[in-house]
Amino acid sequence: MLTGHRTWVFDQKPVILSTGTVGGPFEANGMLSDDFDTLHSDLWLNQDSYEKAHKVLLEEANTKAIEKAGLQKEQIQFFLGGDLINQITPTSFACRTLGTPYLGLFGACSTSMEGLALGAYLINTKGADYVLTGASSHNAAVEKQFRYPTEYGGQKPPTAQWTVTGAGVALLSSTGHGPQVTSATIGRVIDMGLTDPFNMGGAMAPAAVDTIETHLKERNLDPSYYDLIVTGDLGKIGQQVSLEIFKKNGTPIKENQYVDCGLLIYRDDQPVLAGASGAGCSATVVYGHLLNRMKKGEIKRMLVVATGALLSPLSFQQNESIPCIAHAVSIEYDAQ
Repeated sequence: MLTGHRTWVFDQKPVILSTGTVGGPFEANGMLSDDFDTLHSDLWLNQDSYEKAHKVLLEEANTKAIEKAGLQKEQIQFFLGGDLINQITPTSFACRTLGTPYLGLFGACSTSMEGLALGAYLINTKGADYVLTGASSHNAAVEKQFRYPTEYGGQKPPTAQWTVTGAGVALLSSTGHGPQVTSATIGRVIDMGLTDPFNMGGAMAPAAVDTIETHLKERNLDPSYYDLIVTGDLGKIGQQVSLEIFKKNGTPIKENQYVDCGLLIYRDDQPVLAGASGAGCSATVVYGHLLNRMKKGEIKRMLVVATGALLSPLSFQQNESIPCIAHAVSIEYDAQ
């Protein structure tokens, strides 16, 4: 199953049996509103804090995925997931409601594919029959922790990105019909010395390139094998930086083949500056929009590379640079 130094090839090809995606009011006005299962008109979700609303997002996404698969929550062996808030409390508290065995993950915005890779590993090695995995973020909760509360109204530079309010989960199974997880390449921490928390895309781009190039090398694939190579939330800045690195390294990735979830979810006239971000960004776009396109036969093979900046408010206050990581998962589906 291990191919090369850090790539797993899943011979059992775990199936994404169903998904659940939930978004907030900003996402409801975005480009991909039709691909969400549930959309809320209020950031509070009838809760008395943004963090509690964040928890509800994940609870609803889990419930939706289980319902769509025709299962009961007691049949789920494990949930793997995480978020950006202190000690991943929204995810842990949501799992208090879910009640399944739980493995909490922190990979920042790379958590969606970290969870999918590990969930597929569990299924592939017969460690489980049903695994839920996902990630979530809430704009107001994340902004309050990492930058400024929204009430402050602080001006942001053009390199900043808009945190997605949303949760996306996938239900993996050892049997059934649906998109299949065929391989995964685990990222390594890359730190280029950047310190600006308002330029996450630029900081994460080298990690995305490292993982993509390693995946192609260890699987002995040309980039053209994939219909799409999808990054999590590099945004305008990070996508351009990564394309320049690919060109410098001689990696033949075409611009029209290389897309970013952070540039897909919102409309051009929404004030998102360099694009979208957040652990819920890649989770909602992949488990909603992109898998829907797969099921329609528009995409047969895609490599999803979720990127994460592994900083904290404490590390920023101590003048640390920003270590970054990216995890890649290949998903394949024949709609016929």
